Amino acid sequence: MTDTPPAWDSLQYSRFERERDRAAHDLLARLPDELTPGEIWDLGCGAGQHAVWLTRRFPKARVHGLDTSEAMLEAARAWDVDVDWRLGDIAGWAPDRPVDLILANASLHWLPDHEALLGRLTEALAPGGVIAVQMPMAYETRHHSLMREVAADGPWARALAGVGTVAPLLQPEDYYSVLAEGCGDVDVWSTTYLQALTGADAVLEWMKGTALRPFLAALPDGVMRRAYLAALGERLSSAFPPRRDGVTLMPFPRLFLVARKR
Repeated sequence: MTDTPPAWDSLQYSRFERERDRAAHDLLARLPDELTPGEIWDLGCGAGQHAVWLTRRFPKARVHGLDTSEAMLEAARAWDVDVDWRLGDIAGWAPDRPVDLILANASLHWLPDHEALLGRLTEALAPGGVIAVQMPMAYETRHHSLMREVAADGPWARALAGVGTVAPLLQPEDYYSVLAEGCGDVDVWSTTYLQALTGADAVLEWMKGTALRPFLAALPDGVMRRAYLAALGERLSSAFPPRRDGVTLMPFPRLFLVARKR
């Protein structure tokens, strides 16, 4: 019998909530000041904190939160706010009416074919509606490279062959071009955050909450899972040694997109 972990673990994800949330708030800070949305969707809402923020910023709006994880939505419902929480996949999402604000924070990088995806999302916007996206530029980072290298070299390699995790993003210029087809006021920028992490195996623990989930779910048993994590943890600790003060520094680049439909 396998002991496959769930696709998402809200407690593990929230271990570094403060560090993860900074990019979301940097994105939300770039929403147009004069925006007065009536219909808002948070796509990939996770545990719901950003949907809750949106209800406070736009108290007259109807806010919806969509996520594929029932565990995350259970955590979101604990907020006890007036948000329409829905279980579903962004790939098949189709709103009932035009949307005034689409927020997709750290969610679209799990989906393929971004040209078609962003085209479909901007089509769902009402005239003057805004799409705001933040995506980790994780594929090329050192910790993601090590994750893939270790996965391909060990007794777990066969089980992990072909298991997908995050893919490379398009070039920023490509995202601008896609958004500019239907939107004006297109803003594309990137920021590299120097994440200051604490605790043992800090980078490994960070990755357990997100990128490692597909790999861990694909491993056939707990013994192999622990062996893979031990091997990866050793490589990560060598690449990201803690400072004398116990802080582990991990550069993490992120891409931001904000655009307003004509």
